[in-house]
Amino acid sequence: MTDLVARTRAFVREVVMPAEPGWGESIASDALERLRDAARDAGVYAPHAPVEYGGLGLPITQWSRVFQEAGYSPVGAAALGCMAPDEGNMRLLELVADDDQKERWLAPLVRGEQRSSFAMTEPHPGAGSDPAALATAARRVDGGWIIEGRKRFISGAETADFAIVMARTDEVGGATMLLTRLDAPGITVGPSIRTIESAIGGGHPYVTFDGCFVPDADVLGEPGAGFRYAQVRLAPARLTHCMRWLGLARRAHDTALDRANGRELFGERLRDLGVAQALIADSEIDLATSDAMIDAAVAAVDSGDTRAASTLSSIAKVHCSEAVFRVIDRAVQLCGGDGVSSGLPLIQFLNEVRPFRIYDGSSESHRWAIARRAASARERAVQAGAPRLDVVTP
Repeated sequence: MTDLVARTRAFVREVVMPAEPGWGESIASDALERLRDAARDAGVYAPHAPVEYGGLGLPITQWSRVFQEAGYSPVGAAALGCMAPDEGNMRLLELVADDDQKERWLAPLVRGEQRSSFAMTEPHPGAGSDPAALATAARRVDGGWIIEGRKRFISGAETADFAIVMARTDEVGGATMLLTRLDAPGITVGPSIRTIESAIGGGHPYVTFDGCFVPDADVLGEPGAGFRYAQVRLAPARLTHCMRWLGLARRAHDTALDRANGRELFGERLRDLGVAQALIADSEIDLATSDAMIDAAVAAVDSGDTRAASTLSSIAKVHCSEAVFRVIDRAVQLCGGDGVSSGLPLIQFLNEVRPFRIYDGSSESHRWAIARRAASARERAVQAGAPRLDVVTP
């Protein structure tokens, strides 16, 4: 594990960072493929994926240090094959798919021969922060299912080969996950949606399903169990986002520390001025607390305690998505005019991490869920015999 962290660190700094796209650009597909080939040669590709399909087989408890090293570059995780949405889809397929599906969908995904997307979010009033609003529907037909509906913000769909589609299935209740190639009849990818992050291509387009047929063999797991499977994917996926972006925040902080050590103002080094020290200290605190929250949430996921995993992953997601933005923003401030120029990548880093406070559930949606769970847990404790502490004694 320690060796893999060190090799990932060296690979990202020596190979990936010199190949990063320019200001406001996306990395070209051929450049990304060259980086992936180099990552395979270096023995750092797909660290999280099953060994039998070409990955390195790290357990989730060991992902964070490696993912943070990959995230030191905005294209590092993509180069190492552990970028969303592929990474989350790999885990979902590993845990839910049958053996045939793993050979046809998971294996080429791990090997980097195909790319994927996860089609759940929909235009209003469909599913967004509220999955219960799912509007895209699949109806049973002879030999399979027909999907009708429209999705949007489907990350990576412009370059993906296939999608895992969440659809309402009234005939069996709940929702069902279905696997389909994105070039299948009845699927239209587009129009595109432009967002502020740019390092990784693939976009976040609309995807329309108009009579798309999916055979029974490509139903992922049990029909009607889609929402349960979504939790298998979502909690770890939130945390891997936290890991990657924390790595980018560390790079921004290192940039700020280099500036603080090397810049002189008013007869002193910037690092010795109280106002700069406060910014540096606050970023150190944000980095350390984010790291600790990720580890606590990962432990809950690994334990199989779904209630704790859901709550702690929400807490980590809210804190990390806001903390990494603060760290990068402070780095911009410490670097002054250079911080907001194209001479340094810091302002571009802000663009890359800002959407995370919305993607995978907005901070407000998670805060609502966290508060509701806390109140319910306390209510259960009181009902089980814990004393109420708000009772006023005359």
